[in-house]
Amino acid sequence: MTRKQLQHEIALGEDSTRQFKSDVRNAESLAAEMAAFANSEGGRILIGVADDGSLPGLSPEQVSRINQLISNAASQLVRSPLAVRTENASVGKQRVVIVLTVPKGIDKPYFDKNGVIWLKSGSDKRRVNSKEELRRLFQMSAQFHADELPTKAGIDKLDKLRFRDFLRDVHRMEFPDAEGQRLKLLQNMNLATDAGFLNLAGVLMFAEQPQWITPQFVVKAIRYPGNEIHVSDYLDTEDFEGPLKKIFDDALGFIMRNLRKVQAGRGVNAPGLPEIPASVFEELLVNALVHRDYLVSAPIRLFIFDNRIEIISPGHLPNNLTVEKIRAGNSNTRNPILVSYVAKGLLPYHGLGSGIQRALEQWPKIEFTDDQDGCLFRVTVTRKPVAELDLVEEIAPKNENAPTNAPIKGDLSGQPDPINDLLNAIRKAPDADYSYLAKATEVSEATVKRNLQKLKNHQRIRRVGSKKTGHWEIID
Repeated sequence: MTRKQLQHEIALGEDSTRQFKSDVRNAESLAAEMAAFANSEGGRILIGVADDGSLPGLSPEQVSRINQLISNAASQLVRSPLAVRTENASVGKQRVVIVLTVPKGIDKPYFDKNGVIWLKSGSDKRRVNSKEELRRLFQMSAQFHADELPTKAGIDKLDKLRFRDFLRDVHRMEFPDAEGQRLKLLQNMNLATDAGFLNLAGVLMFAEQPQWITPQFVVKAIRYPGNEIHVSDYLDTEDFEGPLKKIFDDALGFIMRNLRKVQAGRGVNAPGLPEIPASVFEELLVNALVHRDYLVSAPIRLFIFDNRIEIISPGHLPNNLTVEKIRAGNSNTRNPILVSYVAKGLLPYHGLGSGIQRALEQWPKIEFTDDQDGCLFRVTVTRKPVAELDLVEEIAPKNENAPTNAPIKGDLSGQPDPINDLLNAIRKAPDADYSYLAKATEVSEATVKRNLQKLKNHQRIRRVGSKKTGHWEIID
C-alpha cells in the first residue's frame, strides 16, 4: 500500500470495516478484534495510526514485536485459527504502518480465548448475548437454517388432508395410516425432528393451525386512504393466517381487490384488468414468505396506499447480498426446506433468484430497501396516478332480493360488495359455517367474521342458537 493510498484510507475514518491503533501490546485484545471482523464482513486494522488520524508510525523494533504478536493471536487465540495478511506502508523517517487485513470468516462463528463471540458494531465491537444472534451467525455460515428449528408441535398437529393431497399430487404416494410410518416419512422429508416434533417448515406448510403454534408468522394487511399511515383511519384491514399456501392466496386476494381496474384497450363491456399485473405480486409475495428471516419474531406487513403498495419482510438481506445483486438475479437461500417445497408447486415458483427480475420486467416501478438497522426488507411498488389510468366504470348489478337498508359504513367504493354477497349466502344457507360463507363470497374466513360483526352491529342479522347447532337470521 502506498502512502497516498494509506492517507486515503485514514481520511475515510474508522467504521465497521476499518480500525486505527497507534500500538498493540495485548494479544488477547487483538484476537477479540480479529474475531469480531471475521464474524462480520472482514476489515482492516491500521497499526501505527492514532485515533485522531495522525501518523506516529512504528519503529523497526515495534514492527518485529507486533508481527509476532499478530501471528500468535491469529493462530492460537482465535478459534478457529485465522489466516490474516499484513502489509507494511512507509510513512517516512524509518517509520511504517502495519496494515492488518482480516478476511470475512468462512467457519463462523469465531471465538476468542475465553469462548466469547464478538461482532463488529460500527467502529467498535460487542459480545453476542442472545440465542437469536448466535443462530443468525450459524445461519450466515450455512451451518443452520431457521426453517429447521424444532417446534413443540407433535405430528398430530398435521393437516392430514392437506398433506395427503400433497403426497398424492407431487410424490404419487398414499398417506400412511400408521403414526410411526407418518413420523418416519416426515423425518425423511425434512419436516420433523429426530425427537418426533414438526420443525418450523413442517408447521408453516402442513400444520392444521400454524398460527396456534407460531402466531407471529402471519401477514398483516391494511388499506389506508391517501399516502400516509393513519393511527385509526383505514379502508380495509385483515390478518392472514394458516398454512403458507392459504396466507399467499388470501394476501394476493387482498391486494387484487384493492387495485383499480383499467380498460387496457378492451371493449367497453369487457371486465377491467388490474392496474398492476397479478403476477407481479405473486413473485413478491412468494419472495416475502419464503426468504424472510424466521429468526425474527414478527409478521410480514402489507400496506396499500393511493400511490404505492409496500411489502415489509422481517430481516435484512443475508450475507453479502445487496439490492443491486438481487436486481441482477443473485440469491441466497435462507430457508432451503421451504424453497425446495415451493419448487415442487406449493406456491407459484419459476426458479431461484429469478422472481425479482420477472416482477421488474412486468412492472419496472419497484424499489427495494435493505434496512440493516431496522432489520427489515421493504419492497415498494409505485402505482400510477388515477389521472393517467383509463379506469373501468363499474356499475353495481341490480339485486331484487337485496335489502333496502343504507349501506354499511366501511365498504370500498367501486369494489365488489362483500356485505350483500354475505347476506345472499346466509339467505341460501342460514346454518352455514365460516368456511362455507368464505367460499360462497370468495373472501377469507377472517373477512367473513369481520363482516358478520358489522352486520350484527348494524342489527342486520342475529345468531339463533349455539355456535355449533344454531343458525343466522336476517332482520328485515
